[in-house]
Amino acid sequence: MKMLLLASVGLIALGMATPASAADMAVKAPPPPPVVVPIYNWSGFYIGANGGGAWARQCLDVTALSGITDVFAEGCRDSSGGVVGGQIGYRWQAASSWVFGIEAQGDWANIRASRTSLLLPADTWSSKVDGLGLFTGQIGYAWNASLFYVKGGAAVANQRWDLFNTVTGVGLVSAERTRWGGTIGVGWEYGFAPNWSAGIEYDHIWGQSDSRTFLTPGLAPAVTSITANTRSDIDMVTARINYHFNWGNPVVARY
Repeated sequence: MKMLLLASVGLIALGMATPASAADMAVKAPPPPPVVVPIYNWSGFYIGANGGGAWARQCLDVTALSGITDVFAEGCRDSSGGVVGGQIGYRWQAASSWVFGIEAQGDWANIRASRTSLLLPADTWSSKVDGLGLFTGQIGYAWNASLFYVKGGAAVANQRWDLFNTVTGVGLVSAERTRWGGTIGVGWEYGFAPNWSAGIEYDHIWGQSDSRTFLTPGLAPAVTSITANTRSDIDMVTARINYHFNWGNPVVARY
């Protein structure tokens, strides 16, 4: 009887201890919420500024003197100078990371070159590119806030040519032309703050050859006119900053 009583007491104590032990167990914390990585949307309009340097190879060939054909290559000269301007454009980002866009860019330039004339050794040719415009389409690939792109399209340059006496500085002939050509380029851009991005871009610009007859009263009667063919190729590197009107809003949540 005594043994039966002790066994009953033990079973009761064990039953009371089990719920207490379960209550004392630590409650498992819920898992942390998933980390959301925003995927930035490059779609929309933007406007910005750019500045940098340009290098040009400017060539001139004299094709006639006083109307008499006489092909004479004055040769090519390399020149360099600064550029500064602005751009405006629109981009559209597809459901994937591909980005398509169009852009117009205009720059003031100061790209100068001069050379002593081989045909007229007492005189000097000078040339200056003082304005550039690019009208291009873009195809790019975005890694979130980083965008790599290529571009291509039409280009226009304003260029002036002068011939003057080297000793006196007296101008003999001059001509100014707005010349069309083409351009290709490549760039990289990074969104460093909401609605703002900065980048760097390289463009190669090639112009059409242009023939122009210069009247030369200062060289008359020996030479009454000079017909010359001119052409220029330009390489330009610029740093850029853009303001995006609806950029920086996440379009996809990545877990």
